Amino acid sequence: MSDQIIDKVTRLIAPMVTDMQLDLYDIEFRGGVLRVTVDTPPGSEAGVSLDDISLLTRMISRDFDHDDPMPGSYTLEVTSPGLERTLRTARHFEREIGKTVALRLRDVAAGERRLQGTLVAANETEATIRLDDTLDERVVPYEQIDRAKTVFVWGPAPKPGKQPSGKKKQQAAPIETTKQEAS
Repeated sequence: MSDQIIDKVTRLIAPMVTDMQLDLYDIEFRGGVLRVTVDTPPGSEAGVSLDDISLLTRMISRDFDHDDPMPGSYTLEVTSPGLERTLRTARHFEREIGKTVALRLRDVAAGERRLQGTLVAANETEATIRLDDTLDERVVPYEQIDRAKTVFVWGPAPKPGKQPSGKKKQQAAPIETTKQEAS
């Protein structure tokens, strides 16, 4: 039943998301919560704004008042995927190539259950990870992945009183003033 609901919700909200020039990242329905996750198109400079999320929430709520896709009560949540985003579909993996990811694998007979590294390739059936610790590449079929997410890598904090590397301190331009006499 959940797949039917997700299909119906997708058909209803996809045009709204597209009109707002956003990307429908994910839809989940669990425990009475319908979570709609939207993002900016791949390669965009900025993320999704709170104004975009508020507007989209109002638009979806209004449409659901007229054509409710689900029986019973539920909570609608419209959100962005955030810095550390869950990877559930092949499309999610393909979108995040070049980023650091953490994977937890299903039943592992031999080898590690947790992997972390750079996502170097992804297709419809598997992802290739360059492991942080050994720099070896490992191909992991999606069916072996229990959980996956991107990992935000924090850069070093600048030392107090120092500018981040590559940025020079700018001198303030002198301000010219002229004194005008009152007439």
